[in-house]
Amino acid sequence: MSLIKSTRIESIDLLRGVVMVIMALDHVRDYFHLGAIVGDPTNLETTTPFLFFTRFITHYCAPIFVFLAGTSAMLYGSKKTKIELFKFLFTRGLWLIFIEVVVMNFLWWFDVSYGFINLQVIWAIGLSMIALSFIIYLPKKMMLVLGLLLVFGHNLLDGIITEGSSFLSILWYIAHQQKFLQISPDHMIAFYYPIIPWIGVIVLGYCFGNIYQRGFSIELRKKWLLTLGFGTIALFFILRGINIYGDMVPWSTQKDTVFTILSFFKVTKYPPSLLFLLITLGPAFLFLYATENIKNKLSDFFLVFGRVPFFYYVLHVFVIHLTALIVLLILGENWKDMIFDAASFTTNKMANYGYSLTVVYIVWIAIVLLLYPISKKYMIYKANNRDKWWLSYL
Repeated sequence: MSLIKSTRIESIDLLRGVVMVIMALDHVRDYFHLGAIVGDPTNLETTTPFLFFTRFITHYCAPIFVFLAGTSAMLYGSKKTKIELFKFLFTRGLWLIFIEVVVMNFLWWFDVSYGFINLQVIWAIGLSMIALSFIIYLPKKMMLVLGLLLVFGHNLLDGIITEGSSFLSILWYIAHQQKFLQISPDHMIAFYYPIIPWIGVIVLGYCFGNIYQRGFSIELRKKWLLTLGFGTIALFFILRGINIYGDMVPWSTQKDTVFTILSFFKVTKYPPSLLFLLITLGPAFLFLYATENIKNKLSDFFLVFGRVPFFYYVLHVFVIHLTALIVLLILGENWKDMIFDAASFTTNKMANYGYSLTVVYIVWIAIVLLLYPISKKYMIYKANNRDKWWLSYL
């Protein structure tokens, strides 16, 4: 059965859908892989090439999702007045912050005491949308310059490190320093997604939306996509090769060639370094180029997730976490181990929990297939009820 007709740009939804499916792999790994809760899959002392790749491929999700959020805002705003776009971005930003703090933190941890508040990608998108709601009043060239300045220049701030729980320190954690802050013996806040570079990404995504406006030459757009794609990837290899600027952790020679390559590609996500953004957004431009006019059953499959990304995001976290809990019940283990509080991340109680990467991939595929019909039904409902304003927030 073909998808319902839509005025949406399919290549953008397709890219968004692909990264949403890939994102689920990382979250399944979080809940099912041996040692995932206490270990780092990019730690070159303990990782394997396959585990490193499993983590690295999911790096594409957050930057592409944030970038396309800016693109979608631009396309949405092309049919609205500035004040209408401002109101939408500002209120949606507040809504996303609420969802992150109240809803997602419960779904991630199943802890009714909210002992661990982790401010992740939905938080970052929410704050970035609020920032963008003001930035849209700037001239387009100034917006582009600002976005480039934030993305290319924010690593100059890497050396600014603060400690403590003062107001200024917390502002800096929100802005540019990843921090786990213990606010009481039973409560911790993690500032996981410092937002300065993410604001730059959403602003550049907004500017990027100009090449998808109605009437823009398809041939010219494809030239832009090729130039941006290859140019961004080339710049990554140049800067990474020079090994001076663009990431707070330089690459180094390792025990063998394979691990030296892994070191080369081990770029910083929190906050996302310039090199992290170059190597993730560059291939995204090439993907958009390659899928400009693609249409088949596989693309239809991914389009479903790309058209209801927020609904899918919230649902998939709940399903993955619940599945992990149910598996513990079936195996006769303590299901309460799947309830995480602040102490869960300061002890090693889950160090021996988990399964092989093969199991992780099997569970990932199963959950994506499970969520497909649910997401498709919601996609159709949303498309058939465009007059319901509240659906734009879901």
